[in-house]
Amino acid sequence: MAVSRKAIAVGLVGILLVVFIVSYAELVTGQIMIGFLQLPPVVLALLFVLVLGNRGVAGIRRKWALNPAEMAVVYVMMLISAMVSSRGVMEDLIPMLAGPNYLANVSNNWAKLYFPHIKPWLVPWNPNGPAEQWITQRFYEGLRFGESLPWKQWLAPLLVWTLLIGLVFYAFICLSVILRKQWVDNEKLNFPLVQLPLEMITERSERGFLHNPIMWAGFAVPFCYFGMNGLHNIDPAIPSLPIFFAVSDLFTSRPWNAVSFWRAYFSMAGVGFFFLLPTDLLFSLWFFYILGHLQEVTGAALGYAPIPYTNAEGSAFVAYQAAGAWLALSVYLFLLARPHLKSVWAHAIGRISGGDEHEVMPYRYAVWGLAAAMIGIVAWGVAIGMTWWVVLGEFGVFIFVEALIMTRAVAEGGVIMAEGVMTPMDLYTLISPASSLGANNLTGLSFFDALFTRDLRGLTLTGFLDAQKLADGVGLERRKLLGVFILTLAVAMIASAALQLWLPYHFAAVTMYSYAYRGNNIQFFSQNAHAMAGSVPSTGGQFIWLVLGIGITILLVNLRIRLDWFPFHPLGYALTTSWMTTVFWAPILVAWVLKTLVIRYGGMRLFVRVRPFFLGLVFGEFTAAVFWTLLAAALHVPAPAFPWP
Repeated sequence: MAVSRKAIAVGLVGILLVVFIVSYAELVTGQIMIGFLQLPPVVLALLFVLVLGNRGVAGIRRKWALNPAEMAVVYVMMLISAMVSSRGVMEDLIPMLAGPNYLANVSNNWAKLYFPHIKPWLVPWNPNGPAEQWITQRFYEGLRFGESLPWKQWLAPLLVWTLLIGLVFYAFICLSVILRKQWVDNEKLNFPLVQLPLEMITERSERGFLHNPIMWAGFAVPFCYFGMNGLHNIDPAIPSLPIFFAVSDLFTSRPWNAVSFWRAYFSMAGVGFFFLLPTDLLFSLWFFYILGHLQEVTGAALGYAPIPYTNAEGSAFVAYQAAGAWLALSVYLFLLARPHLKSVWAHAIGRISGGDEHEVMPYRYAVWGLAAAMIGIVAWGVAIGMTWWVVLGEFGVFIFVEALIMTRAVAEGGVIMAEGVMTPMDLYTLISPASSLGANNLTGLSFFDALFTRDLRGLTLTGFLDAQKLADGVGLERRKLLGVFILTLAVAMIASAALQLWLPYHFAAVTMYSYAYRGNNIQFFSQNAHAMAGSVPSTGGQFIWLVLGIGITILLVNLRIRLDWFPFHPLGYALTTSWMTTVFWAPILVAWVLKTLVIRYGGMRLFVRVRPFFLGLVFGEFTAAVFWTLLAAALHVPAPAFPWP
């Protein structure tokens, strides 16, 4: 089935709505992270509005209404635009281009360390000038009366960076085409994030999802819970309800106080969503997370001083085990897919033909397109003064390890938040000091790590694969999705860039979301400054933990292959120090307990009966987030915080 103009028109409106809601919620309120989850709350809530509106239109004139395939197109456009406008691209890009100039000072010496190595066309300010130039000062402090936004100075650097981002996106599209048949048809992965939107889109009976009173009972719980907090912000006389409990505050004496950041977030949507996942994965996620903290305590008891790890949660010796697990799993996934990959390669070199007519693009275009994208990325890096092998290593790890493993976790395990456990630099410093890379490379990596490898939330590769799985569920030709992807990326990039430039110049970035404007955007300029200033030691002493992580992962994979009853999933071990597990370990534990009890005492029959309640928990919490975002924007009232930081 082809993509209709009607679906595209509605999808374009959806993109603009998503961009506005995400940008305002995440950057202005700083309380509701509504777009960076791999199933974004804003998209699910807008899909609900679309379903209801579509029914109303159908009641007036059926031919005006959208069919399931058309609604799927609209959903895909909103899904990808949420990722682009949130942490997937724009919330990292624009603050990254302004922050290093405004936040440079005598103390950090960035003007001397970094500015000489930044090309003039790479940023909107003058690298040959001083810190805190007018264009970045107004970005952070707001425009004065009569001043206008300097669109012209921003245009060139945004276009230059858009070229790089476009190459990365194209690499993701090509990789999704190469992986789809292996993961969907051969391994038959569940793609859990597609289940709820597919149910909403394809519902036809009066007993369907939106007509189920059990679902609405689940919906009411989080909607009322967070509604209380929203009302409390308006009238403090109304009591507020907690959204987390600081577990680490319980441990005040040695060796227990060695545990790193540890909170239990009260996300009912997390409980509802994770209830749908396999119990072995749920068990492994919370078990290995707690085991990681126990390792920290044990290390302290033995006199091992835990080294803080800046690019994931936990101590370095735990985080490097997780990094080893990611490396081992990426190799395993390619080995597992060898027969399929041989077939794809045969298509690419023209040895065989046919069999890929229904993919988003022919395999030969996907393979050579991926190769061309990687060459383009390396060329872009060389153009800004970096060494080719450093750029290749950076993006090779990012695309074929970080993005690949996180996408697998989403497709197989339904992991709702894509977050990593390392950066490529963490692997390099095991071999050689960061200072050996030189000033140009360290400057480029300070940009790249902030934009791509540190914060994986809003990872578009998962969106491209979920879109193809959803298309199968509604009878939409996958080949038609390529145009939808390209159009959505272009419109979402333009709309979010324009809005997210306007917002800080009018609201002042210093009053907006601190993580975006004074955190992630300058983290690696701060980290790499020590290496820029002089030699720093390598982290080679942590190499043993990386090797241990690789070994344990190989053992877990082999035991799962040989023993049907083996309870430990290697993804749980790999995500030990991920921010996803840090945020959702408590909802995962609750979901595991509830699902285990349901299956043991009621079997699949009871699971099917209670499933709508847990879907309602997801739906209600996500809808509450959108409701309070729109209310905050309309009435200028403070929005309540939600438990997905």
